[in-house]
Amino acid sequence: MTVEPGWVPPGIDTDKANIARVYDYWLGGVHNFRADQDAARALIAVEPNVRAITRANRAFLGRAVRFLAAEAGIRQFLDIGSGIPTERNVHEVAQEAAPGSRVVYADIDDVAVAHSRLILADNPDAAIIHADLREPEKILAAPETRLLIDFRQPVALLLVAVLHFIPDSDDPARILATLRDALAPGSYLVICHACRDARPGFASSAEAAYRSRVAGQVCMRTREEIARFFDGFELVAPGLVYLPQWRPDSPEDIPGDPAKFWALAGVGRRRDTA
Repeated sequence: MTVEPGWVPPGIDTDKANIARVYDYWLGGVHNFRADQDAARALIAVEPNVRAITRANRAFLGRAVRFLAAEAGIRQFLDIGSGIPTERNVHEVAQEAAPGSRVVYADIDDVAVAHSRLILADNPDAAIIHADLREPEKILAAPETRLLIDFRQPVALLLVAVLHFIPDSDDPARILATLRDALAPGSYLVICHACRDARPGFASSAEAAYRSRVAGQVCMRTREEIARFFDGFELVAPGLVYLPQWRPDSPEDIPGDPAKFWALAGVGRRRDTA
């Protein structure tokens, strides 16, 4: 692809695929490189439905944000692992439903951060920080976070298609506990996570293909393991379900076999601590 100096940060390593850019390719974006495209095509060979799954994930994110802003009254959003901006970003959906909503994005990928900064330059109610989910204390303490997010009030914490890149060795339970403890009662947690239950044999193949092509690891988990991430939260209806099943815009949007979209999605409300 043609390198565009306006969005490619200097010194970026384009020879190793990065999941944010692979995801961008699957969605039809242009902020990706040859290594990302090769990895994306290799993973499509393992799972031909992967493009539909990424689109379903993006659609779930939009529905969840719309629910939180329009129905749950949330006006603050912390989106960790936000990726490269594409159509209908969190701030667009939230601010359309509730003008004045504030959004902080966090991502570890240089391209995602650089492009987000360009998009958000004229939006005083949204910001992006370069940060790693494995260091939640730094995300919570970042100046941009402290400026836009009042943790005394309810916040929506979005961890959409990111926790399955945190292996057990990085202690995701500790990460969740740190973030949860910073949230006021009435806050919400949004998770989408790859699930191995429907096709355990495929999960192993997908994990191996990912490790061979992309920097980092992927860890598909069981429903029970994913549900534990909602400790301290009460799941709202319809609970923890496959992507197309979470509050679809129309019943016709649910396929006959929702398990072929092998990611579970859920939204939980933080319980009162009193």
